[in-house]
Amino acid sequence: MKKLLKYLKEYKKECVLAPLFKMLEACFELFVPLVVASLVDIGIARGDKGYIISRAGIMVALGLIGLLCSVTAQFFSAKAAVGFSTKLRHVLFEHIESLSFSELDTMGTSTLITRMTNDINQVQSGVNLVLRLFLRSPFIVVGAMVMAFTVNVRAALVFVVTIPLLSIVVFGVMLLSMPMYKKVQAALDQVLGKIRENLTGVRVIRAFHREEQETNEFIEMNASLNSLQRFVGKFSALMNPLTLIIVNMAIVVLLYVGGYQVSSGIITQGELIALVNYMSQILVELVKFANLIITVTKAVACGNRIEQILEVKSSMKDGTVKIPADNDAKADPGVNSEAVTVHDEAGYNEVRSEDGDDYIVFDHVSMCYSGAKEPSLEDICLRVKKGQTIGIIGGTGSGKTTLVHLLPRFYDITSGHLTINGVEVRDYCIEDLRKRIGIVMQKAVLFSGTIRENLLWRKENASELYAALKNAQALNVVEAKEKGLDEPVEQGGRNFSGGQRQRLTIARALVRKPEILILDDSASALDYATDAALRKAIREMEGDTTVFIVSQRTASIHAADQILVLDDGKAVGVGTHEELLESCEVYREIYDSQYRKEEA
Repeated sequence: MKKLLKYLKEYKKECVLAPLFKMLEACFELFVPLVVASLVDIGIARGDKGYIISRAGIMVALGLIGLLCSVTAQFFSAKAAVGFSTKLRHVLFEHIESLSFSELDTMGTSTLITRMTNDINQVQSGVNLVLRLFLRSPFIVVGAMVMAFTVNVRAALVFVVTIPLLSIVVFGVMLLSMPMYKKVQAALDQVLGKIRENLTGVRVIRAFHREEQETNEFIEMNASLNSLQRFVGKFSALMNPLTLIIVNMAIVVLLYVGGYQVSSGIITQGELIALVNYMSQILVELVKFANLIITVTKAVACGNRIEQILEVKSSMKDGTVKIPADNDAKADPGVNSEAVTVHDEAGYNEVRSEDGDDYIVFDHVSMCYSGAKEPSLEDICLRVKKGQTIGIIGGTGSGKTTLVHLLPRFYDITSGHLTINGVEVRDYCIEDLRKRIGIVMQKAVLFSGTIRENLLWRKENASELYAALKNAQALNVVEAKEKGLDEPVEQGGRNFSGGQRQRLTIARALVRKPEILILDDSASALDYATDAALRKAIREMEGDTTVFIVSQRTASIHAADQILVLDDGKAVGVGTHEELLESCEVYREIYDSQYRKEEA
């Protein structure tokens, strides 16, 4: 939690002024019992109406000044707390965006959402209350005790006994409840994960008639969270009655001692009233302080959870090599598979390959997911020339998606070498590398906004939108809409069919005219005619784009320059369609299952 406080540096003024004005309010509040004492002992005792009115005016003035100080302190504390949480939310989101897929897979989406929302809100509340009450409440407690000693030393000894007892109760409950709140937040993560899973897969749940089972599982998890929250709440709730018991007993003792001294003429009635008022102030402030401790306990627990995420470092280190704009450098026949490096003005390294044959090389590449016992890819070898179209096919779980995710460095290889233009992928600047790669994921995802806004993700102010839509066979989708490119898109693209979403996501990838285009089973919802027209348009695009097509259909990849056949993470065949029909049994089985048996 301490490491998060550095984000309050921008609000140093507010962090000073908020407690300062609260202290001023406390000072004015401490004078009120003395005014009441003089009002009783002098004004009421003598029947002096003028004195009573003057003291009443002083009390009103103290109240108004205290109110002004309180409102000012609230303004500064709220400004600091909201600004702090905003900055923290930006930092956390930016940090999550910098993590590799490996870390995101390990942590899970639900826990990250909890950190971004509920945890930060708890920390914001904690900061707000600390700025307002953390100094004010102890100041009132200590100040009330000091002022009591100025009234009567013997009666004030009650305060000396009461305050340590209250401190033991408050801090004891705080220390015991803090680990419990951590468990509550962990249980909340599980409930949110279940909610997200059900909302995402609601169609599947209904299709298999699993509503009752999923509801029962949610009720069980929610009941567990409820039970844990009730236990912690009951334990924390002990603070208020315990403090009330102690303070009220102290008031009883104070009235007994003070009453005896009043009857003996040691102190006046007004002074006894002032002592009771100071004890009441201590009671009120300790109740506030108890609630503050509960909130701070939650905030510290949530802050530690946020800090845990910020301390996670990406396993993927950024490189410094920048891909040149003209990757079509001529090959030097006297140099084989080497690269010449030059430095640009920004300090990046630009690499120009001297090998004109192999643009992308998988050299005995293996990849194993974090925590997995077996590698997902093992000893993959593939050489790709610039401008070629590569088809990747294989059974479910054979590693097709994993392979193409290595190119934009969503994951890093475990062993071997993967080079683009003669340079290791891990040496490239990740941002620059991904700018030159267009990828269409298996699941077509559109974001809320308009069609135009979704297409401009790849390149702002692009003038090639209609060309990209035409190549992606999505122009008719836009033309059929009343507002064209400005047609609203709901979250996830719910107002478009599966095929429309796929074509729009392909158009989004084509807007920048990428040097490497990856289509990861992105035409599965398209009919054969549209799929064929899409592949034809991609082949005829301007530029020398290298295309990777992952597909379950042999029809989608049969015209590729090379086809890589994967089986259980291993390459079992590389070649053209005709070559693989002759030499690769796995490819032949896939082809036969889709064509020859139908023809027979």
